[in-house]
Amino acid sequence: MTWAADDADALVKHDTRKWLQRAVIGLNLCPFAKSVEVKGQVHYGVSHAVGFRDLLHDLKTELHDLQAVDPAQRDTTLLILPNGFADFLEFNALLREADRMLGKWGYDGVFQIASLHPGYQFAGTEADDITNYTNRSPYPTLHLLREASIDRAVKAFPHAEAIYETNMHTMRQLGLQGWEKLGVCANFKSTNSL
Repeated sequence: MTWAADDADALVKHDTRKWLQRAVIGLNLCPFAKSVEVKGQVHYGVSHAVGFRDLLHDLKTELHDLQAVDPAQRDTTLLILPNGFADFLEFNALLREADRMLGKWGYDGVFQIASLHPGYQFAGTEADDITNYTNRSPYPTLHLLREASIDRAVKAFPHAEAIYETNMHTMRQLGLQGWEKLGVCANFKSTNSL
């Protein structure tokens, strides 16, 4: 890896950490995120994959590494994909395959994968609907979550189903101008696709 690649990875991680702190934690879009970030339990991994096969290799490696580390040290991983997967529908196809691979790799019931993307769009919404921004990250990202951590979080927050509605309200109150003022959008312009 060259020095330039190290610099690029550092920028990608910086952009993602800033988004997590300002948007996800700052707007309380995920009430569980603050404690793991404050404790340094979030691992920021960068995949240089531009194709599906390479990404699956990197995903399997990150899942293996996450399982091997004590949750007190690394509770969750954000696998950031700055070099490809710009098309949201193709990214969703990738997520479906990644979920299928969890079982094949023996991680079913151990991990879950959540998706975040600069072009995230909920079904039934227009692309520019502000509510889509609850899941818009600076780069395409796979969030690798431990099932045990999710179970603990849900017990600590008994009304977890209300998070979605609260987030929609928060984003409508914030508006696009408020989102832009957060300064959490990277200049993700990849033209690569699956």
